[in-house]
Amino acid sequence: MGKLLIVGSVAFDAIETPFGKTDKILGGAAPFIGLAASQFDVKSAIVSIVGEDFPQEYLDLLTSKGIDISGIEIVKGGKTFYWKGLYHNDLNTRDTLVTELNVLGDFKPVVPDDYKNAEVVMLGNLHPSVQMSVIEQMEKRPSLIVLDTMNFWMDNALDELLDVIKHIDVITINDEEARQLTGEYSLVKAAKKIFTMGPKYVVIKKGEHGALLHFEDQIFYAPALPLEEVFDPTGAGDTFAGGFSGYLGATKNMSFNNLKNAVIHGSNLASFCVERFGTERMKNLERSEVNKRLHQFKSLTQFDIKL
Repeated sequence: MGKLLIVGSVAFDAIETPFGKTDKILGGAAPFIGLAASQFDVKSAIVSIVGEDFPQEYLDLLTSKGIDISGIEIVKGGKTFYWKGLYHNDLNTRDTLVTELNVLGDFKPVVPDDYKNAEVVMLGNLHPSVQMSVIEQMEKRPSLIVLDTMNFWMDNALDELLDVIKHIDVITINDEEARQLTGEYSLVKAAKKIFTMGPKYVVIKKGEHGALLHFEDQIFYAPALPLEEVFDPTGAGDTFAGGFSGYLGATKNMSFNNLKNAVIHGSNLASFCVERFGTERMKNLERSEVNKRLHQFKSLTQFDIKL
């Protein structure tokens, strides 16, 4: 069985959308990544930090899904990272109302010994220096290092970000971030410029319009499944990353053709995430539901044409 190392925030989120709002609930990149990856036959561990205020029931949820939490540091007397956001009517734009780093501000990740040889490393959206320190702790070069980042680090830690990008295999960013990172409006040109920075693969997420996988001169497009109900987009990108990296960790096949499958699995799982607030949909997701929707993805894109 393959091993997947997940590094990312574990947090409290408070969310308001046109369809309702929540008080503090489980959030952060790592739980979404871990819950999505738990759909596959892969051993996974989360490296993160929380405060003493973090409920045991959330930790129990992660362990119930087979996720190793020995790398989650609990700071006595500390407070867990907290984010509060308000989504606009189109659900594509949001306002951050509160960001409290709390213990995450002093996060120094420690990779568990049993995962220093993980085949796949999923670096969730964190300060690039934190991501780099994880790479440096690995005993050997993983088969695949996947990096997620955002425009905040491009604005505030660009040099460190570019240094990390030299050491990874896959970068996952959205279309706006790809344009900011490269200065190119065309996403094809943007991907080509990112290749010169180090990665072999570039995944550009386009929200409700799917995702693009770039490799050399080849492009694969995965649509987003049209849904009757989109409730809360929080964590959809991290769920995509969890499905993507979890599938690759389980199959141990890092070819372009298999990365295409990984993009579809990531998109498929993200389509469930948005149907409820936070992790609510993902924590009870059945494999039969996942497989049924995979067939919908296949029928959405499959056609016969004579050429």
